[in-house]
Amino acid sequence: MRIATRSSLLPLFAFALSSALSADTKDLKSTPQAKAYEAVLKAVQAGDYEAYKKAMTKESGKKMDQQMKEMKMDPKKGMEFLKAMAPTDLKYTGLKVDGKKATLQATGKVGGEVNKGTIELEQEDGQWKVATQSWTNAK
Repeated sequence: MRIATRSSLLPLFAFALSSALSADTKDLKSTPQAKAYEAVLKAVQAGDYEAYKKAMTKESGKKMDQQMKEMKMDPKKGMEFLKAMAPTDLKYTGLKVDGKKATLQATGKVGGEVNKGTIELEQEDGQWKVATQSWTNAK
């Protein structure tokens, strides 16, 4: 019983340790991963669909094109939608890098409510690009 308890706690301890060793939250904004996400947000604010796709992974760009087509949205309307959904008051809270993949954690307001965000990034052609992002109500 004790062995089972200890072995089940080991992964939890390893996760906690890796989280504690992640980058200091004050320095997260200067990381290449945060800068990659900032490029996505900048493109959204500017309404620049091509810049948005360049800041995303190639696979994500293809999926975005497909979604826009399915929703019968032109790039301008798509960017207006993304702008309305973009987080404000953004604060980076964590970063985990595993080779050419990274997960950036953040908080921000979406629709006036505090949300927690998870941004998945991948290194592609030597540059960090956003693969996916998800935001959920922090309540």
